[in-house]
Amino acid sequence: MPTVKVRNLKNEEVGEVELSDVVFGAALNESLIHAAVRNFLANARAGTVGTKTRGDVSGSGRKLWKQKGTGRARIASIRSPLWKGGGNAHGPHERDWSYNMPKKMKRGALRSALSERLREGNVVVLDAFKLDEAKTKSFIESLTKIGLSDSKTLIVDSLDNEFLLRASRNVRNAKVVNSYGLNIYDLLYHEKLLISRAAVAELTELLDSKRQGNEEQTIEREEESDAAVDNATEEAA
Repeated sequence: MPTVKVRNLKNEEVGEVELSDVVFGAALNESLIHAAVRNFLANARAGTVGTKTRGDVSGSGRKLWKQKGTGRARIASIRSPLWKGGGNAHGPHERDWSYNMPKKMKRGALRSALSERLREGNVVVLDAFKLDEAKTKSFIESLTKIGLSDSKTLIVDSLDNEFLLRASRNVRNAKVVNSYGLNIYDLLYHEKLLISRAAVAELTELLDSKRQGNEEQTIEREEESDAAVDNATEEAA
């Protein structure tokens, strides 16, 4: 099992933690990661684009001039796509771009990406991310001490940490998620991964099939996490 040093907010070593080989020792599978990213981006598309055809644009339906005898090209309606202000011939329309991807593939992609981040040396395990106040200044000072202020950092901790959520939401290069809300896109987009000791245990339980336990309980936690993320987003807005 890979062993990682645990640090506090002052960047002092306070112990070590053993990481699961299944979660943090998986081989790099680029094709699986690529498939997971495409699935994430497709599911995130709104699909609300719409263009008007010749039957949707305003305008008369009368024939502008007779079919023959004028020497001009034949024309049926002013709403023809050939005319300025006419309809669109083959424009995009509203559709649902989302599609399902097996959970085993999603978790496999997460394991592969987490393992690669660890091999790169871009994983920092924190004892706990406890702030005394919900101030952006305090949050940035903590990241600076750890050496992550200049990097795009993904922080994995509990969404119950209200001070952390409020202090980080105005920082462009940092994002806070919990173990059950971790996705492949955020993991690849951010250069550094800052994860709490408690989140390491949760990720191991979630992604290690031998430790998952009750599958229904895991699904319920994921649904609760999605609801918590939505509520946090609404409050931030």
